[in-house]
Amino acid sequence: MDAVILARMQFAANISFHILFPTITIALGWVLLYFKLRHDRLQLTSPGDDSWILAYRFWIKVFALSFAMGVVSGITMSFQFGTNWPGYMQKVGNVAGPLLAYEVLTAFFLEAVFLGIMLFGFRRVPNWVHSLATFLVAFGTTMSAFWILALNSWMQTPAGHVIRDGVVHADDWVAIIFNPSFPYRLVHVLLASGITASFLIAGVSSLRWFWGERSKDLSAALKTGVYLAAILIPLQIVAGDLHGLNTLEHQPQKVAAMEANWQTSSHVPLLLFAWPDLETRSNHFEIAIPDGASWILRHAPDGVVPGLNDYAGDHPPVAPLFFAFRVMVGLGFLMLAVSWAGAFLLWRGAEMPRLLQRVFIGMTFSGWVATLAGWYVTEIGRQPYLVTGILKTADAASTVPAPMIGLSLVLYLTVYAVLIVAYMAVITRMAHKAAKGQKPSPDAPAPAGTFAAAE
Repeated sequence: MDAVILARMQFAANISFHILFPTITIALGWVLLYFKLRHDRLQLTSPGDDSWILAYRFWIKVFALSFAMGVVSGITMSFQFGTNWPGYMQKVGNVAGPLLAYEVLTAFFLEAVFLGIMLFGFRRVPNWVHSLATFLVAFGTTMSAFWILALNSWMQTPAGHVIRDGVVHADDWVAIIFNPSFPYRLVHVLLASGITASFLIAGVSSLRWFWGERSKDLSAALKTGVYLAAILIPLQIVAGDLHGLNTLEHQPQKVAAMEANWQTSSHVPLLLFAWPDLETRSNHFEIAIPDGASWILRHAPDGVVPGLNDYAGDHPPVAPLFFAFRVMVGLGFLMLAVSWAGAFLLWRGAEMPRLLQRVFIGMTFSGWVATLAGWYVTEIGRQPYLVTGILKTADAASTVPAPMIGLSLVLYLTVYAVLIVAYMAVITRMAHKAAKGQKPSPDAPAPAGTFAAAE
């Protein structure tokens, strides 16, 4: 297999594994802050009620585990800029380097320093210090997303730069950071993180409920997860629509591939299913809604939608974008239906039926699937460019032989498969332990220097 294709597959494998964990921690940090503030407020009226802090102490273990996995996989991913893609930093390092450095200085250090207080400081530092540490960790995770998405968005819609002697130089940092697609992508990703974390909380809580636990802290966490998902998903639908319109303006070939639309025309149908054929530049087995794509993209039945034939030889692969986009959207609407059903029952004070509990358990990591599908649309949709209009992917690749890249790819995939199974197994074991009533007292001191301090 071609070395460039293998290098792309390796980077895709690394970033796919890495993105799973920040997608949880970005939003989960704010959920932990919510738990902590609810606990602080409750102590003013019911000093003996520890339900919220018990929820906090269960989910901080998940946060710590996810944070550790994200850090390790992020380091591995960053090495590949030098090993597989040296042309990237040679060409655009003057922009990418500072943005990555800002992410480390303002976000990663902030998270790492105050995470220790979150894990080990309860009852050992003043309560306001512990609450402040929780806020700063949550803020740090969001700032980390801010800088990474600023860079990724600049790669999609570059602005604020000049090219001298074939090298990109920063000309206007405000324009670079707040490039045309950045606000939409930032909101879209932050909401995706919130939905991912909420379904994780709802799914694990449903599992504990399914195993017979009926504690107040479990009820608090379950309601938080379900209600949060029910609120965020409609907001995500609106944000996704705005993001799509922005993509249509700046990357029309990506939208054309997402819709598998070959000819620029009006009254374009929305394809619910099709099989795109690149050789014949047509679709097979179409199931479509008349004028649907024109309505969604132009908000009018006669709206003109760009076609792939206008970008022959310079557009992304069609099938991966077409199917990934439908996985993301379809799963999003399924999550909407499930979260609204759960929220309605909980709001009525009814216990969720066993079937719905099983659905939530089965969809514990559904946010991961939707996030990866959306991320593939974003990243594959930029091809054949690494930085749109500036640097093609093939021009940034290294000269490492294909067999060496293939070997390291197999090793990466093996390690990641083991780690992801272990991650899920640890969370399941934590849920089982909690369901069996093995909860620590919130006042009990924890062994210093280990993650057991979060228990």
